[in-house]
Amino acid sequence: MNTITSGFFRQCAVAFAMLVALTVILGVAYPTVVWAASRIGSNSAEGSQVTDAKGCNAGSTLIGVDPKAPAGTPDSYLHARVLGSADDPMATGDPSASAASNQGPNSETLAHNITARRALIGEREGVAPSAVPADAVTGSGSGLDPQISPEYAAIQIPRIARNSGKSQAAVREIVDAHTSGRQFGFLGQQRVNVLEVNLALGHTVCK
Repeated sequence: MNTITSGFFRQCAVAFAMLVALTVILGVAYPTVVWAASRIGSNSAEGSQVTDAKGCNAGSTLIGVDPKAPAGTPDSYLHARVLGSADDPMATGDPSASAASNQGPNSETLAHNITARRALIGEREGVAPSAVPADAVTGSGSGLDPQISPEYAAIQIPRIARNSGKSQAAVREIVDAHTSGRQFGFLGQQRVNVLEVNLALGHTVCK
């Protein structure tokens, strides 16, 4: 009887010790390590937030939002690409409209929108519609890309310089500083981060 009783309590003690050990390891240590790792670096679990010069939350490094100049003020912003899903030909930067448009190469709606976009962007930037690059008039797969092509950024530089009072050389230097090369040296194309350029130009979201 004593052997059975002692064996029972010994098993209970072992089970309790395992419960405590696994609780500490899996319930405390592991979640703490995962939590800490998720907050290392700029692309953290907090949404990769970016703050402007005044400390206000200006957006995310991973989500592109097209800025709008206040009414009656010169437009000195670098603009993002359009959303592929919106019915409005010039819709930009609305994360809620990021779904695919399902408009293929034979879509008359897509052809109409692209023609309208080329005309509007060409007029805004003072260039011929044929000079407007493809990414300016087409949405990305996600509709949320924060980058544009260097070609699209280049045609915006004269307008930004004219409306901001900066020289074209100064604006081009800012754009170049926020231009990333191909990933791993061979994947994708060069790209310009719209939000980072606008913050470097001195734009702020603080009131």
